[in-house]
Amino acid sequence: MSPNPATDFASINARVRAMYSTLLTKQELINLSEAADLDALLNLLKHTVYGPYLDRIKDKELNARRAAFLIRARLAEASHSIIYNSPEYTRELLTMVYRYHEINNLKAVLRGIITNSSWDKVRFVLFPYDGDNEIPAKEMVESGNVVQAVELLKTTPYYDTLSFAMKRYSAEQNLFPIEVALDLDYWRELWKAVKKLPKEDRSYAEKILGSLLDMNNLMWAIRYRVYHNLSEEEVINYTLPFGYRVRDEDIRAIAAGADLAPIVKRIYPFLTGLDEMLSDPHSGLPRLEHLLEKKIADQCHACFVGNPFQIGIVLGFLELCDMEIQELVVLFEAKADHLATDKYKNYLLVDL
Repeated sequence: MSPNPATDFASINARVRAMYSTLLTKQELINLSEAADLDALLNLLKHTVYGPYLDRIKDKELNARRAAFLIRARLAEASHSIIYNSPEYTRELLTMVYRYHEINNLKAVLRGIITNSSWDKVRFVLFPYDGDNEIPAKEMVESGNVVQAVELLKTTPYYDTLSFAMKRYSAEQNLFPIEVALDLDYWRELWKAVKKLPKEDRSYAEKILGSLLDMNNLMWAIRYRVYHNLSEEEVINYTLPFGYRVRDEDIRAIAAGADLAPIVKRIYPFLTGLDEMLSDPHSGLPRLEHLLEKKIADQCHACFVGNPFQIGIVLGFLELCDMEIQELVVLFEAKADHLATDKYKNYLLVDL
């Protein structure tokens, strides 16, 4: 039976719109940023949708890291609810979107092993992922060895990718090739899932997930060249030859040392100030990434206007919720370290 968007999305549309209405407003985020310290921030946050999550432990046990761990449960629970209640033909993609958090957990676990961190230290930086491919994080950390930890992943989709990347890890004793392999494999599989959607849903998914893919791929290419001085061949090998707006020739031009501004202007003709921004890529790249994140947030909000029976509403909410939690984590760390607003405001999507 072919998908019937009006029927398939009727229930989940109402559910997601209700979740969307609980996202923090700009004024609420500004109020949180003005809190005197971490305790004051957490007290304010307890009067929002995040209150029940923060109340799961005693106040005296709350610190920036524990608070971040607790509020991530909101996105985990929302993801489960959305995947379960969404049309069957969308679940492969939505499950892939959710798996991104497991990829990040896997990288965090491997970093913890490299730094000889205890499980108690690693566990609270992880996303509270609960899914079919759940990694044995505790056992991996307690193995104390990257090679042994990877062997514990034989029953997961990550093993083949990691086994291939381990050859270079063994030679260099650096997690870089492992993390790159995980990222590239993830985005390849996600893009395949996007392309399987019916035409209208695919269009919405491409705008949101394709924009995320483009931003990541572009940032990877420029950082590899500017920050890490990788060779042209390495830049090409460590990036993706496809995207929504970004083309293979764009990545190859960056890898070959071409002027960055004209390339970025072609990809994002609606952005202004790129010449000045990219005249010094070391300082301009974070500003560009921040600007692109804002544009993606705008695209997510735009999905809630117009046709209500499409996957953009689901993807838009999940991305906005993820962005909101990332902003709160920035505030947690800033308040815990008593940083002045100027030191962290550029890491927030809301303008203070």
